[in-house]
Amino acid sequence: MLKRSSKSKSGQYPLAFKLKAIKRVERGEGVLPVARELGVTRKALHDWIRAYKAHGPEGLNRKRGPKPGRRRLKPVPAGAAVAGQSAAEARIAELERVIGRQQMELDFFRKALRALHGTAAQGKRRPALPASSRTSRP
Repeated sequence: MLKRSSKSKSGQYPLAFKLKAIKRVERGEGVLPVARELGVTRKALHDWIRAYKAHGPEGLNRKRGPKPGRRRLKPVPAGAAVAGQSAAEARIAELERVIGRQQMELDFFRKALRALHGTAAQGKRRPALPASSRTSRP
């Protein structure tokens, strides 16, 4: 079994050390027991396994820095930004129209409720029921 002493001064482990650890996990040993026995963190062992699955043994020798798969966003070309902006502006205009229609509907129903309450106030009112006999039904 390889121990922590295999670690170099730079803080990196040799490729053979990493491969043996990965093979042990692939054979069915748990990540935590292997990591504890070898003196590495679970995260480091999981990172090695992920890099090995994605890039093979070459993935284990990569330089420190961004992990495989993480990429910075590339700047959007000027033409694409204009097309995307016009699509966004069209969507905004569509949503503003929907909001306008909904506002008109709300105004209509408010007026209708006022009209109903106004006619009810002019006609006979129903007698108020005691609080104990009130129900949710009209």
